[in-house]
Amino acid sequence: MAKRQSKPASSSSDNKVQPLFPRQSQGWDPLGGNGGEERREQSYVRTVKPMSAGQALLMQAVKEHNLTLALGPAGTGKTYLAISSAVTALEKGEVDRIILSRPAIEAGESIGYLPGDVNEKMAPFLRPLYDALSDRLGSKRLKAMMADGSIEIAPVGYMRGRTLNNAFVVIDEAQNCTYAQIKMLLTRLGWHSTMVLTGDPDQSDLLQGMSGLADIARRLEVVEGIAVVRLADADIVRHPLVASMLTVL
Repeated sequence: MAKRQSKPASSSSDNKVQPLFPRQSQGWDPLGGNGGEERREQSYVRTVKPMSAGQALLMQAVKEHNLTLALGPAGTGKTYLAISSAVTALEKGEVDRIILSRPAIEAGESIGYLPGDVNEKMAPFLRPLYDALSDRLGSKRLKAMMADGSIEIAPVGYMRGRTLNNAFVVIDEAQNCTYAQIKMLLTRLGWHSTMVLTGDPDQSDLLQGMSGLADIARRLEVVEGIAVVRLADADIVRHPLVASMLTVL
């Protein structure tokens, strides 16, 4: 398993980790200003708003481009914002369906063969996408839309040869795809469709050098009509310790 590249040790004068979200700072507070004493509300939210400049840039890029690559560390909202944009486009009638794809790669341990059909086999890997969709649609509506084909699960291995027209396509955890796989996925884009790739190049579960996300992003950054958005530690919206840990891990 490829690991995040270790960073050089800090000198004795730099060994104090500075919090990215000082308690006295103005603006958004990931703990809601309550010190974490109250539970974070996770009920249905109809309108999703960006919590940082990077997230605002990502949401705007998805609106204005048919292909967007969202790169950044864990907790920056890449997947959630992509799913939210997909649901908004579907509800506005801008697309006919949402297609979700994610590589079936375990995070460092094998869970063996899984029973059931392709949807049941892919369910553990697509759980983060289900969670985001449930927040946006509700569980009952989500099940109905999956049953009628409005929302489709498409494993990476089954995407070759397809042309995805009138669809909003979300490719999650793209850092676990090889260069050839990402190239194949990108070339599925059809008419009146939007595609968003999300991933963290520093957290690939493939062997060292096999992930193609960073190389693909670098090549596409100069292509007109394609947006490559790079989120940073300051865009992390999970517990503030996540952002602090990533500065030293």
